[in-house]
Amino acid sequence: MKKLFFLCILFSLYTFSTQATIYSEEREGTISGKVIDINLNTPLPYVNVVIKNESGTIVTGGITDDDGQFKIGDIPDGKILVSIQYIGYKTVIKEVNIGRGNYKVELGDIPLEEEAAGLDEVTVVAEVSTIQQKVDRKVITIGKDLAASGTASDIMVGIPSVSVDAQTGDISLRGNQNVRVMVDGKISNIPTAQLLKQIPSTAIKSIELITNPSAKYNPEGMSGIINIVLHKNTMVGFNGNISVGLSHERNPKFNSSINTNYRNGKFNFYANYSNNISKYSNVGNVFRPDDNSEQFFNFLDKRQSHLYKVGVDFYLNEKNTFSFFTTQNTSDSSSEGRTDALFYNNSSANQSQLFLAQSDNSSSQYNFDYKLLFDKEGHNIELEVDYNIFDDTTPVDYVFLLGPNQDYKDSNFTDRTSSNINLDYVNPLSENVKLELGLEARLFNSDINFSSTGETYNSEGNLRPTPDTNFDYTRDIYSAYGTYSKKFEKWTMQLGVRLENVNEDAIALETEIGSNETNIIEFTNDYFEVYPSAFFTYSPSEKNSYQLSYSRRVDRPGIGQVNPIKEWSTPLVSSFGNINLVPQFTNSLEVNYTRQLEKGSITAGVFYRAISDEINRAIFVDRSDINSGRVIITHDNFDDTSAYGIELSTNYKPTKWWNINSSFDLYSQTQKGIAERLNAPIETATVDDIVTEIREVDNVAWNFRMFNNFTVNKALTLTAFGFYRGQNKSLQFDVEPMYFVNVGARVNFLEGKGTFSFNYNDIFNTMKFQGTGTAPYRQDVEFNWESNTWNISLAYRFGGGKYRAKSRKDRDDDVKSDGGGFL
Repeated sequence: MKKLFFLCILFSLYTFSTQATIYSEEREGTISGKVIDINLNTPLPYVNVVIKNESGTIVTGGITDDDGQFKIGDIPDGKILVSIQYIGYKTVIKEVNIGRGNYKVELGDIPLEEEAAGLDEVTVVAEVSTIQQKVDRKVITIGKDLAASGTASDIMVGIPSVSVDAQTGDISLRGNQNVRVMVDGKISNIPTAQLLKQIPSTAIKSIELITNPSAKYNPEGMSGIINIVLHKNTMVGFNGNISVGLSHERNPKFNSSINTNYRNGKFNFYANYSNNISKYSNVGNVFRPDDNSEQFFNFLDKRQSHLYKVGVDFYLNEKNTFSFFTTQNTSDSSSEGRTDALFYNNSSANQSQLFLAQSDNSSSQYNFDYKLLFDKEGHNIELEVDYNIFDDTTPVDYVFLLGPNQDYKDSNFTDRTSSNINLDYVNPLSENVKLELGLEARLFNSDINFSSTGETYNSEGNLRPTPDTNFDYTRDIYSAYGTYSKKFEKWTMQLGVRLENVNEDAIALETEIGSNETNIIEFTNDYFEVYPSAFFTYSPSEKNSYQLSYSRRVDRPGIGQVNPIKEWSTPLVSSFGNINLVPQFTNSLEVNYTRQLEKGSITAGVFYRAISDEINRAIFVDRSDINSGRVIITHDNFDDTSAYGIELSTNYKPTKWWNINSSFDLYSQTQKGIAERLNAPIETATVDDIVTEIREVDNVAWNFRMFNNFTVNKALTLTAFGFYRGQNKSLQFDVEPMYFVNVGARVNFLEGKGTFSFNYNDIFNTMKFQGTGTAPYRQDVEFNWESNTWNISLAYRFGGGKYRAKSRKDRDDDVKSDGGGFL
């Protein structure tokens, strides 16, 4: 009996111990679910899922995988809040009780609704880039495939509807260079071509193509806005990333960056640095059959630039946020070149010129932002003040090895400042209605001083010393905007208007060397304009979406287009600005359709633009020396014209290991410009033989891009990119097709924190510019540059923080640089 009693006690103790162990194990809860887009019904990867206790303290968290799934364990019992946060979407908060009988919680599908405000995000770079058509923009999320390209300029080559001039670095959208480039919603004082070379590709989160901006945006740029959105790094604790890259064909090109952030309590501090040290060479020749002459060009550009940024965010409380950052940029570059003009029928006319242009510039940006949140969600007011300084010194030496010209030196000194003050107010009047109002002041001044030791021709054709010139240009813009948006069951409507008053003053003082005579060229232009906009979206089902938009925009002449000082010169070509240029205005209409497929999506769109007072090139025969074959290039205003085009882009995943991003765009525009020509042989021509005509060219151009991403395993990915640009026309040339193929490989290591990439670009060495022209002379042209390059890059993320600091909404619905951005 005693033995039986003892065995019963042991059994009871064992049972109690086992149940206690099970109970103890179950006290740690698990929550799982799937996050989807409420409109597209597609999974959302890399969504931040934060677990908080009743007091709001973060307990743990995680992110969704490629299929939108998440599973988070080690959750203590009690009442918790599950916060699902994703940039561009409204936060969803679910209340869950972890306790006996409810330790494994399955939340099922969690739909997120898109909104413009920037929410908390996690610095996780997707494997594959994606293209998404939103209400007012096309968003290209930069995955590790494109991020391995090198710089922002390299990435742009693969972006739909975007083109980069390989020789100048100038960027165009839909075949037009009248486009505004912003970084995190801000215009930089750094020249665009230089800026794109300084931003490392690994720092870019997405690129937004805003081809028909609403009234809340500045109305400048006929083609719209390209906004580069940088990764934000505001995780708790100390975090950051570092990257290095090297490219080479004939010359080395190096870039690197480090991005650091420290978040603790009410403060978020960040400091970043990036550089670009490179050499670029390109060669070309222009053949003129009429006089059997040929020009040979050989250029070498050297660049060394450094970009620094430091800033702090101060979260006074849940409703008040103060932010300040500054960027400092220094650049030291030079261009060395040789131009030979050979006249095979008259060797005595041969010319040979060497030139060395050095540019030493610096820029500074200072930005302050204050945002106040009201009690109602989405109700806020924000004040932003931005001040920019840009200084540049560019001496150019011209040395003539052959020909009648004498050596001389040009010197340009530029001092430029700009100030932007913005006050924005957002009020959600109801769940489906929102009102936005804003005031803005933009103040711009540029002062350029030019001097030269050379000579020039006067109006009588006589040589005289080149006058010293001071060009002072001021433009002040004051504007106010309002937008009203409303959501219906399947419709979304947004109406807006922007009122703008502009004051422009320009004066050029030309002082004759050795005399007290001063020639004054003045220009003023004050005008008031109204810029309306309208957007309509219709989503009849989860798989179909339609967008219709209209806006009025303006293209104000750039400083280089109005500057009457000589921009550049070769033995047979000189370029000048036109101080009398006036703005051109555009009425733009656009329609887009998006279809969700089982394995991807497809977006198609058409656009039409009506353009008045078009700004375009004007090419004149140099009247001071008609028999030299010299031409003068400048800009002028022309009659009304129009442009239209179609665009098609798709994401498609045929298999789990193969992903395709492709795009096709076609655009047509009637270009008008002045092109003079000679009605007699160059050697015997006189002023009476000059024929001036307004040329009209109907240009139809198209581009096709295809990016392939092949996943071999979790660590190794292969890529292949193809590009083809069809034959097109300009006022000067009929341009031959251009095409190339790039291939690459990417290896992830250290649990995804490190990435090593190798890319081989233009593997068949086919990329070149070729064309033929007739104005003002018949000519065949060809230019080649360093396109057949190999590139290696290494990127590494460090730090242990998991959760984001609270971010702010940018005035243009873009996330501000709360930390980690380069500008």
